[in-house]
Amino acid sequence: MDIWLTNSRTRKKERFEPIDAENVRIYVCGPTVYDRAHLGNARPAIVFDVLFRLMRQVYGPDHVTYVRNFTDVDDKINARAEASGRSIGEITAETTQWYLDDMAAVGVMQPTHMPRATEYISQMIAMISDLIERGHAYEAEGHVLFAVESYTQYGALSGRSVDDMIAGARVEVAPYKRNPMDFVLWKPSSPELPGWDSPWGRGRPGWHIECSAMSYELLGASFDIHGGGNDLMFPHHENEIAQSCCAHPEGGFARVWLHNEMLQVEGKKMSKSLGNFFTVHDLLEQGVPGEVIRFVMLSTHYRRPMDWTAEKAAQAEAVLRKWRGLVDGVEAGPVPEAVLAALADDLNTAGAIAELHRLAGAGEAPALKAGAGLLGLLTPELGAWAEASVDLSELAARLAELRAQAMQSKDFSEVDRMKTALIEAGVEVRMSKAGVELLPGAGFDAAKLEGLS
Repeated sequence: MDIWLTNSRTRKKERFEPIDAENVRIYVCGPTVYDRAHLGNARPAIVFDVLFRLMRQVYGPDHVTYVRNFTDVDDKINARAEASGRSIGEITAETTQWYLDDMAAVGVMQPTHMPRATEYISQMIAMISDLIERGHAYEAEGHVLFAVESYTQYGALSGRSVDDMIAGARVEVAPYKRNPMDFVLWKPSSPELPGWDSPWGRGRPGWHIECSAMSYELLGASFDIHGGGNDLMFPHHENEIAQSCCAHPEGGFARVWLHNEMLQVEGKKMSKSLGNFFTVHDLLEQGVPGEVIRFVMLSTHYRRPMDWTAEKAAQAEAVLRKWRGLVDGVEAGPVPEAVLAALADDLNTAGAIAELHRLAGAGEAPALKAGAGLLGLLTPELGAWAEASVDLSELAARLAELRAQAMQSKDFSEVDRMKTALIEAGVEVRMSKAGVELLPGAGFDAAKLEGLS
């Protein structure tokens, strides 16, 4: 099956042709581990998890290499260590595990490789040395900077000229820069900060060189896809391209660039000052299932802004409960062609979910289970939240009994009382001549049903 992806570099939807179909290679910029992952951090993790699953489906699980890094040397981490009095190593170990736990909770598979920046310092130093030798970087006052004017294609990804970038960007003004747009590859470290010995003195790497060094070591000078949020397009991805292509002119770095749009909460940009800032952990602690978070994220195409709302979460929970009821005990069939075709069309997850709705409505449970599984939904790992601790069939029988008694006595007060309690617990009550049916709905809370039977 042909896969079509919108390449940010060419600004066109293109048919994906791997460099080597035996080893499809993907690199995605991962988190800087200094705190909990916020809801916006989860979007690229989920989007590119679906890309990973799609490539594994089409090319085979053993023929896809997916790298997502951890930035564990950064000024934000240093500031957190100074403020808390804890060691940098302790903070990054804790926050890295937080990230892995939270991403597992929303159904994100672990990539093939998860390199940490601090494990690749020697490779970064080697790449910086090559850039200096090739005339693309220079040393100044203990810093090493990339000379932007030495790379004529600089700005091609973001579509900006260097003059525009200087005017519109927050450029660090420093007297040792030859050009305001030159960016740091290496910077000196004071004794209290993490640092490594280098030809330019004890210091630490700039942010951009990390991904270039790690992608080269794990994927080579040319690889298939580079992904990340569109907030990284400039300057991070622009700088990655410049330093990688200059250090390894024999390669082309990433052939396809994919960028996901940003996330909003209730129609507004997520912000602590607006009180709408959530970490993934916050939502999980509030009782929002990880599978619901994933479903809501995938209901919007990755190239469109995504609006997280409580209403969408409630609707997603009701849909997932219903679907899980349909596929319970059912063996998954082959992945439906229509679901696969939607994902192969520029990761159209919203289209794939629309097809899942059709399959559910048609009662095609084996196909529903297989198609949802390709999206990372209805998996056993994410299903614990949907296992009701109360047998609703017993409550349905009790309500049917009360209704039969009320038909004789003409006193429906007990029926109304039980029906109200069920609805308040998030149960959908269906009463007809055929009988009483109870279904877990949005916001279902089994604890509220205690003592009802």
